[in-house]
Amino acid sequence: MTKTYHLVGIGNAVVDVISQCEDTFLSEQGIEKGIMQLIERDRCEELYAAMGNRVMTPGGSVANTIAGAGALGLDAAFIGRVRDDTLGKFYADAMNNEGVAFVNPPVEGDELPTSRSMIFVSPDGERSLNTYLGTSSELSSADVPEETASAAQIMFLEGYLFDRDKGKTAFMEAARICRQSGGRVGLSISDPFCVERHREDFLNLIGNDLDFVIGNQDEICALFETDNLETAMARTAEICDLMVCTRGGDGVTVVEDKQRVDVPVETIVPVDATGAGDQFAAGFLFGLATGRDIEISARMGCICAGEVIRHIGPRPETNVLALLEDAGLV
Repeated sequence: MTKTYHLVGIGNAVVDVISQCEDTFLSEQGIEKGIMQLIERDRCEELYAAMGNRVMTPGGSVANTIAGAGALGLDAAFIGRVRDDTLGKFYADAMNNEGVAFVNPPVEGDELPTSRSMIFVSPDGERSLNTYLGTSSELSSADVPEETASAAQIMFLEGYLFDRDKGKTAFMEAARICRQSGGRVGLSISDPFCVERHREDFLNLIGNDLDFVIGNQDEICALFETDNLETAMARTAEICDLMVCTRGGDGVTVVEDKQRVDVPVETIVPVDATGAGDQFAAGFLFGLATGRDIEISARMGCICAGEVIRHIGPRPETNVLALLEDAGLV
């Protein structure tokens, strides 16, 4: 009997390597504070060697969502590409140990090493990211097992994969297989700059090949090159059956088949906002996969996002299902 999954994600498999440092270290190493920079392999090796007390966690935007959904009890799988080096084996084992099926074995003898994001945390809590994309950006159709794509009730795709043609092809292929098998497919927009690079493709995809889209207000506005969020949400909802827009402290707006729901959020001063959007998606997709309506699903998402911003790191640290139970949602 074929295994079925509530949720399957496809995205970059990136090991987050976190180290605390002084501001003087950043200036000595020429690291620009508070931003994410893509770096080349030589620079990656140099910075990795310079890091003290490294803490490693499996990361990547959609991977964080899938891990969060798995923590809530969904049968979840993640499709991503790592090499059979130390970091790649760590990534695969860590995902499997979190209850998420990491369906691609680490690639033997790959030319490129496993992707990593080196995160330097300053004394003021500011995070400076230096990301080397390595082998995860080489993800292609060959890395998408048909039996996994066809077994997904819901498939969630990472917008960043559009930066490579073979990633885009893998994406489209997986979406096609999933929908042919009766599943629903959605997109995490990922980043406003990602939209700038692929606007036409994204709009085409959202309008023709997807069942839902999740993005924050900057990403939704970027789709239609407007600063007017209401206009951008309305236009997105016109082309897609289910549009979800997170608006930071202003809550969440969901429009499904022209029905709109606005869900407020509790005001929290974040310890670390990393992963808030990823964990919102985890809670929302948990609701969707278990047959809840869009309002309950959005409230679940808000509780999951609220948990992750109360601590350092992009994945839940407490029993999030218990939080949903306390809120009377499950």
